[in-house]
Amino acid sequence: MSNGNMNLTLKVWRQKDAKTAGKVVTYQAKDISPDMSFLEMLDVVNEGLILKGEDPIYFDHDCREGICGMCSLYINGRPHGPKQGITSCQLHMRSFYDGQTITIEPWRAAAFPVVKDLATDRSAFDRIQHAGGYVSVNTGGVPDANEIPIPKPIADEAFNSATCIQCGACVAACKNASAMLFVSAKISQLALLPQGQPERYSRVQNMVAQMDEEGFGNCTNTGACEAECPKEIKLTNIARMNGDFLTAKIFKSDEAHV
Repeated sequence: MSNGNMNLTLKVWRQKDAKTAGKVVTYQAKDISPDMSFLEMLDVVNEGLILKGEDPIYFDHDCREGICGMCSLYINGRPHGPKQGITSCQLHMRSFYDGQTITIEPWRAAAFPVVKDLATDRSAFDRIQHAGGYVSVNTGGVPDANEIPIPKPIADEAFNSATCIQCGACVAACKNASAMLFVSAKISQLALLPQGQPERYSRVQNMVAQMDEEGFGNCTNTGACEAECPKEIKLTNIARMNGDFLTAKIFKSDEAHV
């Protein structure tokens, strides 16, 4: 287009709720600025639908700053779209071209039932977190924690694991809908620190048990989860989780000691 804006064809998954069959509906997104974010583009499309008296496309969003993990969109066959290390809200329309067809779907996983259209219920992640992703023992006050020496590589690894925003891209990317990257990150961020040691082995058993109960699949080590994670969480977390889980089972106690 002469003004640099784009006309796009959107193929969007529309579904009333988890019990209703869904279908792909085609929409035209016209005069879209390449400087818009992907969610801003959807806002423009929704404004047009509302003006025509049609039901707007339902999708999750909140901070729009790549922090909250709400923008769970499967865009042209990839969680969060074609760019690496970003969320859907950080994806800009300059990543596409004029006349392109863009397919937009929700996360596909039995443990993430569709709420409506592109939004899914990811409360399964909350239940896994509640099963053990915390420290409940008395670890003292802030001054006490500051006096515990932690090697920088360990502190950095714990921090990197803690950057997981619970978006579910790992599940969406996995052919088995495995949640092991998310669960292992939440386990690792505490397992690496002194404050997490007293409950280290009961934590891994409880969180893995809840993960299995929610119906997530198992890991086949293809690495799709790491490749699509917007915070680039590493597969080494899964290895650490598996090691802790095996240790707990071998010692057959809530708190194994090695």
